Amino acid sequence: MNDNKTNINWYPGHMAKTKRLVKEQLDLIDIVYEVIDARMPYSSKIKDIDEIIKNKPRVLVMTKYDLCDKVETAKWIKYYEEKGYKVVPLDLETNCNLKPLYRVTDELMVSINEKRENKGMLKKAARVLIIGIPNVGKSTLLNRLVGKKAVETGNKPGVTKNLNWIRINEKIELLDTPGILWPKLDEERVAFNLASLSAIKEEILPLYNVCEYILNTLYEYYPKQLEDRYGIKEIAEDIADTMDIIGKKRGCLVKGGLVDYDKVITVIMNDIKSYFKNITFDRVDNND
Repeated sequence: MNDNKTNINWYPGHMAKTKRLVKEQLDLIDIVYEVIDARMPYSSKIKDIDEIIKNKPRVLVMTKYDLCDKVETAKWIKYYEEKGYKVVPLDLETNCNLKPLYRVTDELMVSINEKRENKGMLKKAARVLIIGIPNVGKSTLLNRLVGKKAVETGNKPGVTKNLNWIRINEKIELLDTPGILWPKLDEERVAFNLASLSAIKEEILPLYNVCEYILNTLYEYYPKQLEDRYGIKEIAEDIADTMDIIGKKRGCLVKGGLVDYDKVITVIMNDIKSYFKNITFDRVDNND
């Protein structure tokens, strides 16, 4: 693991507000869906989430499972399960099967409803909080869960107008939240993973450096994909030389046949979002 420390402060006001609102509504929450990106199961996990949601039962929902390296992400699933997490990987785009998520939710509600019955109370629907960093697929998950059946149930006592509950069915009510991060991105690899896979705004880190990181990571983990896309068999010591190859191959040129590095950067950033599949940038061995 590259533990070089950065000191990137990326904490807009709405993120602090969201944390405060979640804490205010915590007594109403039965279960938390903690959404993480299957391509970066460590980097996309909120670092101070235990301080936010306390000891609420939670499900780690791994979205973008269709885009990840299944072998490496399977190691992360095992890693988190061994720590006691319930983990549900989901492909929300091409083969959306929500039954595993519903099943785990039902399992977690058993003990909650047993306690209610012992007190002479009726069973209740699960009140579920969805939380995660930006761009991990929370909105897509919500839309898949909602479908056409959902109706907004409006504010409940203690719920501010900023957070509305949505009834999914007779068993689940959801509370969605805006994406949040922790105040300081102090692990270099984490910061670059988040920038590479669009979880933080691109201008937080220099795009040239982000592209250098992407190329080096692809070369380290997925050299065949890198060669197939750009014709690159190795990364030059000076990354500009590698970008020259990409620029010429992809036609990112200006007058005189010179490479337009801004265009090369755009190509790389677009490709990592939409072209490269079966990639996972976190490694379990680096984070033990």
